[in-house]
Amino acid sequence: MRILLIEDDISLCRSLSLMLEQQGFTVTVSGDGEEGLFYILENSHDLVLLDRMLPGLDGLEVLKRARKEHATVPIIFLTALGSLDERITGLDCGADDYIIKPFAFEELMARIRCICRRPKRLTETSHLTYGDLTYDPEQNLLRRENETCTLSRREGDLLSLFLNNTGQTIPRTTILMRVWGPDAEIEEGNLDNYIHFLRRRLKAVGSKVQLKTVRGVGYRLTDSD
Repeated sequence: MRILLIEDDISLCRSLSLMLEQQGFTVTVSGDGEEGLFYILENSHDLVLLDRMLPGLDGLEVLKRARKEHATVPIIFLTALGSLDERITGLDCGADDYIIKPFAFEELMARIRCICRRPKRLTETSHLTYGDLTYDPEQNLLRRENETCTLSRREGDLLSLFLNNTGQTIPRTTILMRVWGPDAEIEEGNLDNYIHFLRRRLKAVGSKVQLKTVRGVGYRLTDSD
């Protein structure tokens, strides 16, 4: 799972990044609002931890602009601004959670797990398209021209994740966390089985889209055209 940490406190960045990486996360650090917004709009992270008091753009403005540009990535505020009005403002502007400094790392991890359990992030739009494919998450229906097939719920969640991150290599740990959840006790062989099932579905509809293995990392959805 890829986390973007937007925070100008160097000491906090170092300690928090280290602890998150020890938990298996990949962490990108940004020290100002302008750069942080740029990273958010790249749509290459699964979660954003955002300070409110930042140089350049303050955190609240970063949040507003990100949501205005339809960025759907979950965003958690980490801030010393903890009055009731400030918390309400942050949440009403589009934050998914609000944690007041100082905080216990265990609480942050619990909030992250809570957000990861939300299934709606897997299906951001009613129809997902890529290359010659169209996928309808509500009906679990995969289509290429006149060819269609129905996916299982798990296959659909897996395909939705790839379609929302086309062309990007998604690590195995990220796939397991996003599709099965952070608390699920599954063997990695289960992921291999579902990758195999999904490849069969793509072949069944005659798609030129391929699900490629990136050895030692994970998988990437690509269009052979």
